[in-house]
Amino acid sequence: MSRVLVVDDEPQIVRALAINLRARGYEVCTAGDGGEALERAATHPPDVVILDLGLPDLDGVDVITGLRGWTTVPILVLSGRSDSIDKVDALDAGADDYVTKPFGMEELIARLRAMLRRNTSTETDPVVEFGDVAVDLAATRVTVGRHEVRLTPTEWHLLTVLVRHPGKLLSHRQLLTEVWGPGYDTAHGNLRLYIAQLRRKLEPEPTRPRFFLTEPGMGYRFQP
Repeated sequence: MSRVLVVDDEPQIVRALAINLRARGYEVCTAGDGGEALERAATHPPDVVILDLGLPDLDGVDVITGLRGWTTVPILVLSGRSDSIDKVDALDAGADDYVTKPFGMEELIARLRAMLRRNTSTETDPVVEFGDVAVDLAATRVTVGRHEVRLTPTEWHLLTVLVRHPGKLLSHRQLLTEVWGPGYDTAHGNLRLYIAQLRRKLEPEPTRPRFFLTEPGMGYRFQP
């Protein structure tokens, strides 16, 4: 039974989440503010955290930073804020995904399941497959069908970052810093160019991508 820590100061949301999660077999513990959330996480470590950004004592990003100081537990952010900057800050602090309020319960549960699957999976197979594409991480080789596809070093680096985080939304800043390094976190044109090149080489229909998805204003998601 997976333990879910629900952190929100709105009792009706906490109650709805607790009822729905328990009905699906999850163990649920709750916290109404950031300080309580950090204490609960330390005393009863959860398998996944559902975290509201707007808390009465600490900002949700500070809670994420506090958790990331000692745990890699998956964090799903709930955001009632319309400004995407807040969501990007949460992702850059270490959140794994986000759902905007008001949210659909089925979507939230589906994202939760995906996060738990990713967290418990092991990287025993160095080959990632999607569609007709096979990415051999050990051999640094990409094939589409029976044909090998040549990638530049930068394209390969970007591809490996994406495929190692299936289903996870990666912010522009995360990708730029990981692939290009510090000082390039605002070079969005570079990122758009190389995403377009990966789509051209690996997507069946580059103008209608299935695997390398854009989250407008946020970043990109590899969806196998």
